[in-house]
Amino acid sequence: MNVCVIGTGYVGLVTGACFAEFGVNVVCVDKQADKIAALEAGEIPIYEPGLDDLVERNVREQRLSFSTDTESSVRDALVVFIAVGTPPRDDGGTNLSAVEAVAREIGRAMDGYKVVVTKSTVPVGTGKALRRAIQEELDAAGRDLHFSVASNPEFLREGAAIGDFMRPDRVVLGVEDEQAHAILRDLFRPLFLIETPFVMTNVETAELSKYAANSFLATKISFINEMANLCERVGADVHAVAKAMGLDRRIGKKFLHPGPGYGGSCFPKDTRSAAHFAREAGETLEIVESVIRVNERQRLRMVEKIVEAMGGEVDGRTVGMLGLSFKPETDDMRDAPAVEIVRGLRARGAAVRAYDPVAMPAAARVLPEIQMCKNAYEACEGADAMLLVTEWNQFRMLDLERLRGLLRQPVVVDLRNVYEPGPMRAAGFRYTCVGR
Repeated sequence: MNVCVIGTGYVGLVTGACFAEFGVNVVCVDKQADKIAALEAGEIPIYEPGLDDLVERNVREQRLSFSTDTESSVRDALVVFIAVGTPPRDDGGTNLSAVEAVAREIGRAMDGYKVVVTKSTVPVGTGKALRRAIQEELDAAGRDLHFSVASNPEFLREGAAIGDFMRPDRVVLGVEDEQAHAILRDLFRPLFLIETPFVMTNVETAELSKYAANSFLATKISFINEMANLCERVGADVHAVAKAMGLDRRIGKKFLHPGPGYGGSCFPKDTRSAAHFAREAGETLEIVESVIRVNERQRLRMVEKIVEAMGGEVDGRTVGMLGLSFKPETDDMRDAPAVEIVRGLRARGAAVRAYDPVAMPAAARVLPEIQMCKNAYEACEGADAMLLVTEWNQFRMLDLERLRGLLRQPVVVDLRNVYEPGPMRAAGFRYTCVGR
């Protein structure tokens, strides 16, 4: 089977490489010639553990290729995945211009039956809009061709995307006819063989499932952050509260980790998009709307926590920040809590020195006003406080004696609760964390 994946961003590149690993012939298409040239030269534009080896192996074995030629790539494929960006609009909605443009390109290129699958995260109803766009192009060209539209939302975690594709919790396939159903079942056969749960449904349900899942996970994060804030008021320990909750199998322990709020390319965009298209459909997602507000407040609260830990004044002082990406094992700075925290501190007159194992090149483009350092200790040298924002593993066992000697003031603000309050205070630090 030949597959075409249009879009070589995070989702498209991982999807294409993983299908190629299954033995499928895949071509990944992108309009940006420099990006395709870099991929052909073996340069991976994103940081994702294991992806470079996966791409290199499948290119070498001639199952994976890259192209700027959408027309020929579509014509050679039976299944065409749309994996282009769906950035947020200012009103919280989703910009579908790239998705629609690709659909029209597919319609103009199509010369026979295809299954057109949306992999991009799109609002409910997009499948129908894509069908109309493709059909309009076929009608304009006077071609009477049958095609199917399907939805296969991605549930890839940055930093663990390959494992999530190869061994997923589930695969959701929204189809509109039996022909598409049969073809997609065949394409995903390697996952059926390892007894992966499949949800076979209609296109609209598949589209909504991604928003429902991400909104619920975001809700768990905002909920435990509110509990953490309450714990600080009443003298409780949020870790014990989270453990007591998580041991209930109806709740589960995942995503009950307090901190500066959720970020990244999915949760902020998807919660706002879900709330937006729900309002347009005549329904208000009250819980999701609250989750968004709680997350926005949490970031502002973290800035106030830092200022308070530094004695109520940061003007003219320096903060050593450890971690910039929105989570470990990625260089993604999209909606990273670190961005708002840095800007909040800078607005109050603080200087920021920072270190992140991977994200500094990306962060420098977003936060040119901060000084990037070569390691965690350099970031803290001469600083009035150490701020831990992203829980990279290498920050979990810092040399505390060395750290205390480097800091101008022994102040540590741990927004991820990596360390324990008792030992940190016993080591001579004025230690502040979240919800404890």
